[in-house]
Amino acid sequence: MKKLFTNYNFEFNKNEKKILKTFCNQTLKQIQGDNKYYSEIKTFSSLLDKLNSNEDAIKLTKEERTKLKYQLEENVKHLTKVMNKSWFMKKWLYKSMLTQYELILDNHFKD
Repeated sequence: MKKLFTNYNFEFNKNEKKILKTFCNQTLKQIQGDNKYYSEIKTFSSLLDKLNSNEDAIKLTKEERTKLKYQLEENVKHLTKVMNKSWFMKKWLYKSMLTQYELILDNHFKD
């Protein structure tokens, strides 16, 4: 049975906020100059502003939550694919980033 209401209030800890800020900054740098990504730029800029605020509970919109979750899932898929093809050193460097993204997805965005 599908849930009728979804909670868009998130309480990220200090480490998760820092990871998500870095993730949003990287995403914005990659898509900044292209006009076809206007809605993504607007969404991630708003998300970054909310993460930079000093509030404990962050209220996201449905669009922000959906885009953040999708981008994190795609990043996890990409990192997994890269790690499967790489040697020890690259796996070792990417492993912590992959586990952090997976923990954020499991703790906050699991349906």
